[in-house]
Amino acid sequence: MGARVNRCWLAVGMCFALAVLTSLVFGQTLWHDFINYDDPRYVYENTKITGGVSISGIAWAFTHIHSLNWHPLTTISHMLDCQLYGLKAGWHHFTNVCLHTLAAILLLLALQQMTGAIWRSAFVAAVFAIHPLRVESVAWIAERKDVLSGVFFMLTLLAYAYYVRLPGVSRYLVVISMFACGLMSKPMLVTLPFVLLLLDYWPLDRFKGRLWKRLAEKIPLLALSAVSSITTFLVQKAAVGQTEDLPILERISNAVVSYVLYIWQMLWPVNLAVFYPHPENRLPLWEIVSCLLLLICITVAAIVVRKQRPYLITGWLWYLGMLVPVIGLVQVGWQGRADRYTYLPQIGLYIALTWGAADLTPLYRHRRATLTTAAILVIAALSSCAWVQTSYWRDSETLFRHALAVTTNNDVAENNLGIVFLGQGKLDEAISLLQSAVDLRPDNSPAHENLAKALLQKGQVTDALIHYRKLLELEPNNIEVHNIVGTVLIQQRQVKEGVEEWQKVLAIQPDNGNAMSNLAWIFATSPDQSLRDGPKAVELAEQALRFSAGRIPILFRTLAAAYAESGRFAEAIQTAQRGIELANSQGNSGLATELQGNIALYQERQPLRDPSLTNGSSSP
Repeated sequence: MGARVNRCWLAVGMCFALAVLTSLVFGQTLWHDFINYDDPRYVYENTKITGGVSISGIAWAFTHIHSLNWHPLTTISHMLDCQLYGLKAGWHHFTNVCLHTLAAILLLLALQQMTGAIWRSAFVAAVFAIHPLRVESVAWIAERKDVLSGVFFMLTLLAYAYYVRLPGVSRYLVVISMFACGLMSKPMLVTLPFVLLLLDYWPLDRFKGRLWKRLAEKIPLLALSAVSSITTFLVQKAAVGQTEDLPILERISNAVVSYVLYIWQMLWPVNLAVFYPHPENRLPLWEIVSCLLLLICITVAAIVVRKQRPYLITGWLWYLGMLVPVIGLVQVGWQGRADRYTYLPQIGLYIALTWGAADLTPLYRHRRATLTTAAILVIAALSSCAWVQTSYWRDSETLFRHALAVTTNNDVAENNLGIVFLGQGKLDEAISLLQSAVDLRPDNSPAHENLAKALLQKGQVTDALIHYRKLLELEPNNIEVHNIVGTVLIQQRQVKEGVEEWQKVLAIQPDNGNAMSNLAWIFATSPDQSLRDGPKAVELAEQALRFSAGRIPILFRTLAAAYAESGRFAEAIQTAQRGIELANSQGNSGLATELQGNIALYQERQPLRDPSLTNGSSSP
C-alpha cells in the first residue's frame, strides 16, 4: 500500500515539474502579440469568432467551414477566448500554453499506465513538452487546433488504457467520444486507430493470435476516421495549392525527404521557420534516393528486432503513420513541410529512442546516474533552444525576419513582412518585398493584392491595376477585388470599365449592396447619356436600401438621384428629406447639407449630375 502511495505522489510531482518546465519555456508568449499569418482569419478579423460564444455561434461552428477546415471545437475555443479576454493576445496565448501543458501531463499518465515505466514516460513527456519543434504549435494562436487535438489525443490514449484493463461498452464509448472530440479539433487525428493498434502490439501485448479481433475492435474508430477524412478532403478541395497543382512525383519526392528532415530537426533543431517553401522539382535525385534508402533500412531493422525490441516497431510506425495525412501526398498550400506537423507523430520516435537507450545499458555499472545525467542535459538543451525559438514569435516582424534569415526563396515570409511594413507606412520597403514575393511565385495571390495596395498608397495607380488584374486572373470570383478595381477605375475616370467591374460583382453575388449602390449612382448621375439608365438605377438603389434596412443615409441620396433621373421628382424630394433626417441623427451634417442642395435641384425638376463621372480619354 505504501509503495502505491509513493508512486502516486511521484506521479503528482512529475506532473507538477512538467507544468513548471513548460511554463518556463512558453510563459513568455503571454507578452506576445497576434501575428499577421492565419491569426486574422482564425481570430481577430473573423466577426463570428470575435462575437464570442452564443447559441448561433456554436451552431455556425458545427455547420460551416472555418479557415478551410471543419474543426468546430477549435472554432468554439477561439470564440470562448474572445468571450473571456476580448482581443488581448496574451490571454489567447495563455490558453494555448495551458492546453499544451495538459497534453504533456496526460501523455505522461497514459504512457505510465500502459508501460508501468514512470521515469521513461516522464522523459518522453518532457521532450514532447519542450522540444523546439513544439514552438510553432504552442506560440501560434492559429494553431490552437494542434494543442486542443493533442489534449483529446492523450485523453483517448488514457481512456484506451483503462478500457484495455477492464473492457466494457461504457469504457469503449469513452474512447470513441474522446476520439470524436479530437477529430472535431483537428482532422489529423484520423490515424489514431492505427496508433492504438500499434499499442496493442506493444506495450499492451494484446495480439497473441487475436489480430483480427483487435482489428474488428477498431472498426467504429476507423468509421469516424473515414468520415473525417472525406469531409476534410471535400472542404479543402477549393484550397490554394490543391492536389493537382503539383505533379505526383514531386509530392512523393518531397514526402520522402521530409520524413528524414523531420528526424534531423528532432536531433538538431536549428534554423526553424514558420514557413518552408515547397522544393517542387528542385530536390536532387541523390537526396531523394538516399532518404528513401534510409527509411527502408530503419523500417527493415525495426521489423527484424521486433521480438527483442518491440517498442522500436511501434515507435517507428507511429511516426511514419501519423505523418501520412500531412506529409504532402495530398498537397494543400505551398509549404514543403511544417514544424507543427510533428506535434504528435514524433512522440513515436521519442518512445523508441527512450526505451532503446535504457535497454542498451542494462548491465552498465553506472547506468542510472549516466541516464539521469543525459536526460537532464537533453532536457536543458532542448528547453534553451525552445525558449530562443519562442522569442521569434513575439510579433510578425521578428518572426518573418527570422524566417527570411534561415530559408531561401520564401515568398510567404516576404509577403507577410511586406504587410508589416505596409502597416507601418514604409511603402518602399513593402513594395520591394512584395515585388520579390510575386517574382518568386507569380501565382501568389496575397502578394499581388498587398503589392497593389502598396502601389496605390504610393500613387502608382497604373502599376497597382496591373497587379489587381493579375489577382483577378488567379481569383476571378474575388468580389472584394472587383469592387476595389471598380472604384480605382472610376477615380481614374475610366467609368465604363468601372461599371463593368461592378457588373461582374453582381454576376457573382447578385445581392452585393456595394456594387448595387455604386452602379445605381452612375446610372442616375453620369454626365454621359450612354451610361444613364433611370429605371435600372431605381431598381438597384431600392434593393441596396432594402438590404441595408434603411440604416445608411447615403443610400437615400442615391435613390433620390435615381428617382430624379426617372422624372419622379416628388419621390426624389421625399427620399432626400428622409436621408437628411437619418444623416442628422447620425451626426453627418455634411451629407445633410449636400442632400438639402439636391432637394433644391429636384424642386426645379432637374436631375443630379456628378461631374467626377466624366469618362477620361485613356485607360491604364
